[in-house]
This record gives sequence, C-alpha cells and structure tokens, in this order.
Amino acid sequence: MAVLIVFSTFPDTASARKAAGRLVEEGAAACASILPGVSSIYRWQGKIEESSEVLLMIKTTQDAYTRLESSLMGCHPYELPEILAVRTEAGLPGYLEWVAEATAHNNK
Repeated sequence: MAVLIVFSTFPDTASARKAAGRLVEEGAAACASILPGVSSIYRWQGKIEESSEVLLMIKTTQDAYTRLESSLMGCHPYELPEILAVRTEAGLPGYLEWVAEATAHNNK
C-alpha cells in the first residue's frame, strides 16, 4: 500500500480547516495537519511575491489521490493551488494500515 503525504498551502487557517474537514469527511484523506505561520516567496505572473500562508499536510494513499486532488481543486481558494504528493518510504505499519483503511473508497 502506497501512503502519500500531500502538501497544499492556503491563505488562512479558516480555508485550510474547511478543506481538511472536507477531505477527511469524504474519505479522501485519513488526516490533515494544519501548520500556520508559513512564509512563502514565489514567482507569480512575472513578479516575485511574498505571502504568509498556512500549510496543510494531508495523509492519504495512492489509490485515494485522484479523489483527493479533485476535491481539493473544488474547494481551494487559489487559482493555481499547490498540490504536491510525496510517497512515504517507511512508517509505523499500524499507522500505514490506518491510513489505508480510512481512505478506502467504501469508507466514505
């Protein structure tokens, strides 16, 4: 079972919390951790920008990723949201099993 950690930044805690709740409620994510106080510097439409953001760290599986991405795109306030998935190399077996069970399609 391939467990993924998906990173997505939001403009504020309220929008990150709303997205996290939706993803977990729909079974697209087992858990989403909200990390406030992220400073992002990036190039957007030809200009260097700097923003204070909130990072959402989402735990899901490869099988649930398409559902997660679609749901996140539907509720994200950014025109082009950051959605980056990283495959885990290892983890506590019981935790990995819990992520898989929590995101099983029939668990919605």
